[in-house]
Amino acid sequence: MAAARLPALPARRGTRLAAGAAALTLVLAACSGGGGADTAGTSGEPVEGGTLVYATGDAEPTCLDPHVGGNYPQALISTQYLEPLVGRDAEGEIQPWLATDWQVSDDGLTWDLTLAEGITFTDGTPLDAEAVKVNIEHLQDPDTASSTGWLAVQKIAEVEPVDETHVRLHLSEPDSALLESLSMQWAAMQSPAGIARGMEENCAAPIGTGPFVVADWVPQQHVILERNEDYATPGPQAENDGAAHLERIEWRFLPDPATRWAALQSGEVHVIDNPEPEAITAAEAGGEITHIDAPRPGSVNRIELNSAQAPFDDVRVRQAFVYSADVDPGIETLYQGVATRSHSPLSSVEPMAYSDPSLFVTDLEEAERLLDEAGWSQVDDEGYRVRDGERLTVRIPVSTNQSVAAEQALFEQIQANTRRVGFEVVLTPLDLSAWYGALAAPEDGGENQYEAVSAPYTKVGPDVLRILYHSDSTVPAPSGYFANLSQVTDDELDALLDEAARSTDPERRAELYTEVQKRVLEGYYILPLYDQQNHFLTRGVTDVRTLGTVSTPTFVDARLTS
Repeated sequence: MAAARLPALPARRGTRLAAGAAALTLVLAACSGGGGADTAGTSGEPVEGGTLVYATGDAEPTCLDPHVGGNYPQALISTQYLEPLVGRDAEGEIQPWLATDWQVSDDGLTWDLTLAEGITFTDGTPLDAEAVKVNIEHLQDPDTASSTGWLAVQKIAEVEPVDETHVRLHLSEPDSALLESLSMQWAAMQSPAGIARGMEENCAAPIGTGPFVVADWVPQQHVILERNEDYATPGPQAENDGAAHLERIEWRFLPDPATRWAALQSGEVHVIDNPEPEAITAAEAGGEITHIDAPRPGSVNRIELNSAQAPFDDVRVRQAFVYSADVDPGIETLYQGVATRSHSPLSSVEPMAYSDPSLFVTDLEEAERLLDEAGWSQVDDEGYRVRDGERLTVRIPVSTNQSVAAEQALFEQIQANTRRVGFEVVLTPLDLSAWYGALAAPEDGGENQYEAVSAPYTKVGPDVLRILYHSDSTVPAPSGYFANLSQVTDDELDALLDEAARSTDPERRAELYTEVQKRVLEGYYILPLYDQQNHFLTRGVTDVRTLGTVSTPTFVDARLTS
């Protein structure tokens, strides 16, 4: 999930949109057993047409335009109707999509992009250089209230349309992550005419170049997506060379995982996301249900320790918390082999991920010594440590929309484990809106409402480290969300991140990001847990694939089975 706060907009029914020509699509299959698509558990023959029913457990977006805010639920659904300028393959290499070619100047300050010819949005508006300019300026406009997309294009100082199919980007400083950022759904291209309608109307039905169009939205129930009949240029990894086989998609909002799983088993729905581990293991045991495992890029799921205020402003206390958390048994038991323990800030799908398991041992004796040394040497009547009359309390807001039951149970185990050395961990379950509120930047001179939090962040490439740990990211984006929740302010770390962002030498960039990760891990700013769990279960449908960018499913190749 790319975390960002969304404005509270009135979600209303979308308007039926006319279809137009569409653009290239790049898909990457990420399936259990290493297959190319979800054919393993299907039965029956693939058929043309029909309605695929997708049931999501992620929070319902308050806006279907991923430029506004920018979280993972928006990416999930917008993949079906919006496409970015470039894509990425399994090896992390950027691939052409709506932009077919690009060149960068020697000083890294000028990028020339060539757009695919003859592409139009589904309202007939051409995808040209002027459209790219409108989109980037829309992301940069504070009134758009963007977070993830705003950060993606922050270094673009000017967008210059050269001619219809050539656009020149002038940067304020070199940005080695620019193409990675432009590959994400939160920077996907939309019709300038659609954007011009205003935020409310565009939130209800964004207009893109994708294989489907937004036809209707009934809040708290579903979004109806209808086939773009003129979609004709899917990417090289797609088998389909024209419009989608499916006639429509019904995108249902079913927050309860047991309800989603039962609906899939009964055949009421064809695809679910966010399944519980026991559902995944049942699917992998064989039968008609197929498991697609598609870890998200960017950061891992981790607990971030707020170093800006007590008690975690002391590295000894952060280390003591990590040494007493003892997460391995819980991950093994609760996730039933579905999740693998991480010791890195970066996802396992990121080629530059650096890991150091030696830093994350369980050592209660050393944890107690560190707490004594840090001045938390007294114990109250309930067994919690105190200092100067204050209890050693760690408040953790928990997003019930983003943490499955297994993860919430893991947090409860951490609560019990850390109590053994005197931590009082207070877990507060919150819906997504209240959770964002708990993480909001405090008033001047005030303190945050959390000491620790699990806040996964999805971004293509290792530049996510800059978003999460540069001191600049302690300042909120226009959406009101700030990404540096561990509140790291380290001049040496900033210098490493700045150099990595400017470096055009892949080897030097990898060296710098390794040093960044070492500094984050050795400072005990985070407790890494596992890759962002991104699982899909399918039944009665074949050839569901996931993008090589932000690992969202795409249905351009999918067919229902008889």
